[in-house]
Amino acid sequence: MPDFFDISRHLAPEERTIRDTVHAFVDARVLPIIGEHFERGTFPTELIGEIAELGLLGCNLQGYGCAGLSDIGYGLVMQELERGDSGVRSFASVQGSLVMYPIHAFGSEEQKERYLPKMAKGEIIGCFGLTEPDFGSNPAGMRTVAIDDGDSYVLNGTKRWITNGNIAGVAVVWAKVGGVDGEVHGFLVPTDTKGFEARTIHKKMSLRASVTSELILEDVRVKKDAILPNVRGMKGPLSCLTSARFGIAWGVLGAMQACFDCALDYAKHRVQFAGKPIASHQLVQQKFAEMLTAITNSQLQALEAARLKAEKKLRPQHVSMIKRHNVHAALEIARTCRDILGGNGITLEYPIMRHLCNLETVFTYEGTHDVHTLILGQDVTGIAAFE
Repeated sequence: MPDFFDISRHLAPEERTIRDTVHAFVDARVLPIIGEHFERGTFPTELIGEIAELGLLGCNLQGYGCAGLSDIGYGLVMQELERGDSGVRSFASVQGSLVMYPIHAFGSEEQKERYLPKMAKGEIIGCFGLTEPDFGSNPAGMRTVAIDDGDSYVLNGTKRWITNGNIAGVAVVWAKVGGVDGEVHGFLVPTDTKGFEARTIHKKMSLRASVTSELILEDVRVKKDAILPNVRGMKGPLSCLTSARFGIAWGVLGAMQACFDCALDYAKHRVQFAGKPIASHQLVQQKFAEMLTAITNSQLQALEAARLKAEKKLRPQHVSMIKRHNVHAALEIARTCRDILGGNGITLEYPIMRHLCNLETVFTYEGTHDVHTLILGQDVTGIAAFE
């Protein structure tokens, strides 16, 4: 991967080790099979145990069997997994940042002991139910409700675009208590509960090597102790999204690397016009210069955000900037690399088109590019422009 400013010199020895370990795992176990899974539209469930054995699930959380990596270490894990495929990174990101994190941050001690050790081992997979068919960028408009009924809550609603939904054993479901005008709370819902159904979303052209689901909740009854007791309101789900977006901003560095490395190797060996490789032409070199600059910018933003996070100075607006900038840069790099490969670039013989298709989804999920633009605009001007 390009490291023009020698950013690696800032990494602690254990951070280099985890990066290199996950890099080797992706080379050996993910890359040989991911193209076929993408083509078939299946997730490589056979890798879950190995990913867990490496300590990559909830790896930046402390205790309860989690690895306790630094924020930079966590970012490097996401980077290397996404170098393999966005679907593999999404699996780990949802498990760690969207399910294990809220249990760790907002759960009771009993909930933490019940779920986190098994989730770190990959024995329980989780999913995160926030987005609904009619409410994506405006999650506060959700219609899923939880009605107090004696010693239980009864949940009704629909969630959509839910990663891991059909392989999950527990769902973190965000619902309004008391009705559609109620306060938002999080609930830990075992997916084998009566009335809970996960439906796989098919015919995707992006994130094909990932499980994407719709969750249907019809009179799903859970005990009172299923509620996450230490958070209320939209702060709960939004803090989870901030955690996940941080990982995405690091993850897409891996997609950039995969595309850049592939295109550079191709350009050096693809011979056209007077027996010269296309890498010798000025227009192609200009593309690599621009991509190198974009990758370096993205690396520096991710690194600085991790430092701020470690100092507890990272704001959601910082995360909006790095998610917005880095994903946009990754998408443009993938398009440029596809162009360098010409017609060959659209085949699964090379990784670029797969990453390009995946990045179209990453550009949208966890806050669209435009929504993050408005978040930054509000931070600058003090004026909200969402309505």
